[in-house]
Amino acid sequence: MTQLNFRTIFYLILPTILWAGNAVVGRLAVGEVSPLLLNTIRWLLAALILLPLGWQVFKPTARIWKYKLRFVLLGLLGMGSYNALLYLALQTSSPINLTLIGASMPIWMLVVGGIFYSQTPLKRQLLGAVISLLGVVLVLSRGDLTVLLNLELFLGDLLMVIATIFWAFYSWMLSRPGDSQELQWPWAEFLLAQVVTGFMWSLLFAVGEVVTHTIHFELSTSTVLILLFIAIGPSLIAYRCWGLGVSAVGPAIAAFFANLIPLFTALMSAAMLGEPPQLFHGLAFLLIVAGIFVSSKLSFKTT
Repeated sequence: MTQLNFRTIFYLILPTILWAGNAVVGRLAVGEVSPLLLNTIRWLLAALILLPLGWQVFKPTARIWKYKLRFVLLGLLGMGSYNALLYLALQTSSPINLTLIGASMPIWMLVVGGIFYSQTPLKRQLLGAVISLLGVVLVLSRGDLTVLLNLELFLGDLLMVIATIFWAFYSWMLSRPGDSQELQWPWAEFLLAQVVTGFMWSLLFAVGEVVTHTIHFELSTSTVLILLFIAIGPSLIAYRCWGLGVSAVGPAIAAFFANLIPLFTALMSAAMLGEPPQLFHGLAFLLIVAGIFVSSKLSFKTT
C-alpha cells in the first residue's frame, strides 16, 4: 500500500502550482516571443543557473555518460518536446481546451504503464481517474456544463494530446532508474543532464522557426520577467520536486496530482481578473483529492 507524507505531498503539489503559472505567463508571452524560441531560452537559462551546482556532469569520467541515450530521451520527452508542444498549442488553442486535455494525464499514465511497463491498471485506479476528471471538468466549466458543449477543437488540442502522452513516458522513465546507482547520483547533475539535452532538442526545434521565418523576440521588462520565472520556477524547482514525488509514490499516483493544475490555473486567472474563488473551486478540489485517494488506496502518515 502506498504511503504519503507531508513532504511527498509538497513535492507533488508545488510543481502543479508552478506549472499553472507557466501556462498563465506562457499565454502572456504570445506575440512577444515565438514559442520554440521561448522554450529554447527557458532551458538555456535553467542550465546556466544550475551549472555551478552540477558542472561535474561534464567530466569525461562522470558515470552519467554511461547512460547517454537515457538522458537524451529524458531531455526529449520531458523538456524539449513537452514544453515546445505546450507553447505551440497556446498559439492556436484556448486555455480551457488545453487544460481539459491535460487533465487526461492519469488515463495516459495508466495506459503507458500497462502497455510498456507491465503495470496493469486496477479498477480503483480507473474509478479514481474518473472522479478526479469530474473535478477538472467542474473547474473548466465553472459549474456550468453547457460551457463544454461550446468547445471548438484546434490544432493546438492535438499538440497537447501528444505532449501529454510524452509526459507520461517521461514520468515512467523517472520511476525506472537506469541502475541502482542512479538513485545515489547528485540531484544537480541528474537534473542538469536532462536540462542540457532538453536545451539541445529545443535548439534543434527552434531552427524550424528560423527556416519558416516565424521566429521573433521582443525585449521588454515583461519578457525578461517571464523568462526568469519559467527558467527557475516551472523548470528547475518544479522538475526537481516532481522527480522526488514520482520516485516516492510512482507515476500513476503522481499523475492524479497533475489534475490540480487546471484548478490552480483557474484560481490564478481569477486573481488576475480580480475575481474571488467560487464554490465550484472548492468542490472541484474535493473531487480531485478524492480521485487521488480512491485510485491509490493510500495510507497516510505524518512523518
